[in-house]
Amino acid sequence: MAFNYKHSNSGMTQPMAEINTTPLVDVMLVLLVIFIITAPLFNQAVPIDLPRVDASRMDDKPRTVQVALDAQGKVFVDGTEVAFESLDARLRASISAGMPAPEMQLRADRGTRYERVTAVMAVAQKNGISKIAFMTGGEDHV
Repeated sequence: MAFNYKHSNSGMTQPMAEINTTPLVDVMLVLLVIFIITAPLFNQAVPIDLPRVDASRMDDKPRTVQVALDAQGKVFVDGTEVAFESLDARLRASISAGMPAPEMQLRADRGTRYERVTAVMAVAQKNGISKIAFMTGGEDHV
Protein backbone atom coordinates (compact mmCIF):
# COMPACT_ATOMS: atom_id res chain seq x y z
CA MET A 1 0.00 0.00 0.00
CA ALA A 2 1.53 3.25 -1.08
CA PHE A 3 1.07 6.57 0.64
CA ASN A 4 1.00 9.83 -1.21
CA TYR A 5 2.53 12.85 0.38
CA LYS A 6 1.76 16.46 -0.37
CA HIS A 7 4.06 19.34 0.26
CA SER A 8 2.74 22.29 2.22
CA ASN A 9 3.91 25.90 2.05
CA SER A 10 5.89 25.46 5.27
CA GLY A 11 8.08 22.85 3.58
CA MET A 12 6.81 19.91 5.62
CA THR A 13 5.41 16.84 3.93
CA GLN A 14 2.12 15.42 5.20
CA PRO A 15 0.30 12.26 4.21
CA MET A 16 -2.81 12.78 2.09
CA ALA A 17 -6.01 12.01 3.92
CA GLU A 18 -7.98 10.99 0.82
CA ILE A 19 -9.21 7.49 0.11
CA ASN A 20 -8.92 6.14 -3.39
CA THR A 21 -12.35 4.62 -4.12
CA THR A 22 -11.61 3.45 -7.66
CA PRO A 23 -10.68 -0.14 -6.65
CA LEU A 24 -13.79 -0.34 -4.47
CA VAL A 25 -16.01 0.75 -7.35
CA ASP A 26 -14.31 -1.77 -9.66
CA VAL A 27 -14.97 -4.62 -7.23
CA MET A 28 -18.60 -3.59 -6.76
CA LEU A 29 -19.19 -3.47 -10.52
CA VAL A 30 -17.69 -6.95 -10.95
CA LEU A 31 -19.96 -8.28 -8.17
CA LEU A 32 -22.98 -6.59 -9.76
CA VAL A 33 -22.26 -8.25 -13.11
CA ILE A 34 -21.83 -11.64 -11.41
CA PHE A 35 -25.18 -11.29 -9.62
CA ILE A 36 -26.93 -10.17 -12.80
CA ILE A 37 -25.65 -13.24 -14.64
CA THR A 38 -26.34 -15.76 -11.86
CA ALA A 39 -29.74 -14.47 -10.63
CA PRO A 40 -31.80 -16.09 -13.42
CA LEU A 41 -30.23 -19.46 -12.59
CA PHE A 42 -31.83 -19.45 -9.13
CA ASN A 43 -35.36 -19.55 -10.61
CA GLN A 44 -34.99 -22.96 -12.23
CA ALA A 45 -36.96 -25.58 -10.30
CA VAL A 46 -35.72 -29.07 -9.67
CA PRO A 47 -38.30 -31.67 -10.75
CA ILE A 48 -39.23 -33.87 -7.78
CA ASP A 49 -41.78 -36.66 -7.78
CA LEU A 50 -43.52 -36.20 -4.41
CA PRO A 51 -45.50 -39.01 -2.79
CA ARG A 52 -49.31 -38.86 -2.79
CA VAL A 53 -51.28 -39.26 0.44
CA ASP A 54 -54.95 -39.48 1.28
CA ALA A 55 -55.21 -36.99 4.12
CA SER A 56 -57.90 -34.51 4.91
CA ARG A 57 -57.07 -30.87 4.95
CA MET A 58 -56.62 -29.38 8.41
CA ASP A 59 -58.79 -26.48 9.49
CA ASP A 60 -56.43 -23.49 9.57
CA LYS A 61 -59.02 -21.03 10.81
CA PRO A 62 -58.79 -20.26 14.52
CA ARG A 63 -61.99 -20.63 16.49
CA THR A 64 -63.46 -17.31 17.54
CA VAL A 65 -66.19 -16.11 19.86
CA GLN A 66 -67.56 -12.68 19.02
CA VAL A 67 -68.65 -10.65 22.03
CA ALA A 68 -70.23 -7.23 21.60
CA LEU A 69 -71.26 -4.59 24.15
CA ASP A 70 -73.66 -1.79 23.30
CA ALA A 71 -73.96 1.63 24.95
CA GLN A 72 -76.61 0.38 27.41
CA GLY A 73 -74.29 -2.40 28.63
CA LYS A 74 -76.12 -5.29 26.93
CA VAL A 75 -73.89 -8.24 26.04
CA PHE A 76 -74.15 -10.07 22.71
CA VAL A 77 -72.36 -13.37 22.06
CA ASP A 78 -72.13 -14.37 18.40
CA GLY A 79 -74.95 -11.95 17.56
CA THR A 80 -77.46 -13.09 20.18
CA GLU A 81 -78.24 -11.14 23.35
CA VAL A 82 -77.09 -12.84 26.54
CA ALA A 83 -77.65 -11.78 30.13
CA PHE A 84 -74.40 -10.84 31.81
CA GLU A 85 -75.00 -13.46 34.50
CA SER A 86 -75.16 -16.25 31.89
CA LEU A 87 -72.06 -15.01 30.00
CA ASP A 88 -69.87 -17.26 32.14
CA ALA A 89 -71.81 -20.39 31.16
CA ARG A 90 -71.96 -19.34 27.50
CA LEU A 91 -68.18 -18.84 27.26
CA ARG A 92 -67.55 -22.10 29.11
CA ALA A 93 -69.76 -23.90 26.58
CA SER A 94 -67.71 -22.49 23.69
CA ILE A 95 -64.58 -24.21 25.00
CA SER A 96 -64.51 -27.81 23.79
CA ALA A 97 -62.69 -30.55 25.65
CA GLY A 98 -59.25 -31.21 24.17
CA MET A 99 -59.41 -28.14 21.92
CA PRO A 100 -57.45 -24.95 22.53
CA ALA A 101 -59.42 -22.02 23.87
CA PRO A 102 -60.98 -19.87 21.16
CA GLU A 103 -60.00 -16.27 20.48
CA MET A 104 -62.50 -13.71 21.73
CA GLN A 105 -63.23 -10.79 19.41
CA LEU A 106 -64.47 -8.02 21.67
CA ARG A 107 -66.38 -5.14 20.13
CA ALA A 108 -67.64 -2.37 22.43
CA ASP A 109 -69.69 0.72 21.70
CA ARG A 110 -67.98 4.06 22.24
CA GLY A 111 -70.41 4.89 25.05
CA THR A 112 -69.84 1.63 26.96
CA ARG A 113 -68.48 2.06 30.46
CA TYR A 114 -64.95 0.78 30.99
CA GLU A 115 -66.00 -1.26 34.02
CA ARG A 116 -68.38 -3.28 31.84
CA VAL A 117 -65.62 -4.06 29.31
CA THR A 118 -63.21 -5.16 32.03
CA ALA A 119 -65.90 -7.34 33.62
CA VAL A 120 -66.41 -9.16 30.29
CA MET A 121 -62.64 -9.57 29.93
CA ALA A 122 -62.41 -10.97 33.48
CA VAL A 123 -65.13 -13.54 32.73
CA ALA A 124 -63.29 -14.57 29.57
CA GLN A 125 -60.00 -14.90 31.42
CA LYS A 126 -61.68 -16.94 34.15
CA ASN A 127 -62.86 -19.39 31.49
CA GLY A 128 -59.37 -19.78 29.98
CA ILE A 129 -59.69 -17.41 27.03
CA SER A 130 -56.38 -15.57 26.90
CA LYS A 131 -56.44 -14.23 23.33
CA ILE A 132 -58.68 -11.19 23.09
CA ALA A 133 -58.87 -9.10 19.92
CA PHE A 134 -60.39 -5.64 20.20
CA MET A 135 -62.47 -4.94 17.11
CA THR A 136 -62.88 -1.39 15.84
CA GLY A 137 -64.50 0.19 12.85
CA GLY A 138 -67.70 1.72 11.57
CA GLU A 139 -69.73 -1.46 11.14
CA ASP A 140 -72.63 -2.31 13.42
CA HIS A 141 -71.95 -5.00 15.99
CA VAL A 142 -75.52 -6.03 16.72
